Amino acid sequence: MAGSTEDAARRFRGLDGWPATDLLTALWEGQTRALAACLPALPALAAAVEAAADRLSRRTGRLVYVGAGSSGMVAALDGLDLGPTFDWPAERLVLLIAGGLDLSRGLAGAAEDDEGAGRADLETAGAGPDDVVVGVSASGNSAYTVGAVRAARQRGALTLGVASSAGSPLVAAAEHPILVPTGPEVIAGSTRLGAGTAQKVVLNLFSTGVMTALGSVYDNLMINVRPENAKLRRRCAAMVARIAGVDGETAAAALERHGDVRRAVLGLAGVAGTEIDRLLDEAGGNLRRALERAGQGTGKG
Repeated sequence: MAGSTEDAARRFRGLDGWPATDLLTALWEGQTRALAACLPALPALAAAVEAAADRLSRRTGRLVYVGAGSSGMVAALDGLDLGPTFDWPAERLVLLIAGGLDLSRGLAGAAEDDEGAGRADLETAGAGPDDVVVGVSASGNSAYTVGAVRAARQRGALTLGVASSAGSPLVAAAEHPILVPTGPEVIAGSTRLGAGTAQKVVLNLFSTGVMTALGSVYDNLMINVRPENAKLRRRCAAMVARIAGVDGETAAAALERHGDVRRAVLGLAGVAGTEIDRLLDEAGGNLRRALERAGQGTGKG
């Protein structure tokens, strides 16, 4: 079993005197071990994705990310990327970071020790049975994160706990513990290294899996990306062209007329403009199901 992230591995003693190439090689090896440690967690993560997608398909629930220190920053990064990439509504995202997100004075290190603050912040956010709460802590000992996850579970929310230490309070607190035992860091206790990489991987997999299950992906295309600049408008037009089987000019015109990929594709499939939103609503926002309902199922490819 991998040791704690806080352990000091004997093989890295004298690290401060190593040549730069040897130092970087050791750090790189630590990253590859962290990535490999994610593989055994995939079954637990798959169960969490399915449960979260089911909960969030009710279309009122929120994704709530909880963390402290660098773990909190990794969690916040994953959450903040969901809007531009998958058009996840801002009102359905909550970020609870120990000490808050004002980083003008750096990370609030002592804030992670306050379990009561984590519980209070979670309760202030009003988390309930429709919500999914994701707690992230490398050691699994962050009192703030554990307090929030415990409170969330008591209030009926679905809870995940992403940690790198077995037997930790966060693993015990969460309904879906995601354990990624990355072991001792190359620089002892610096969980921004291997454990941080594992957290980023796990959260990427989790949120992408959930968004795919909720219909934000068609084939392997991120059809809900917001066309907020010229590059993204071109990308969206290309997706419309590929899905609808039309030329680029026709796709761009449909995108301009309907505003997003899903509506443009349905418009090109012959759905009346007045019916597009109703059809998408009946399909839970899922383009494939909407096309099938319209008698225009395209299958894969």
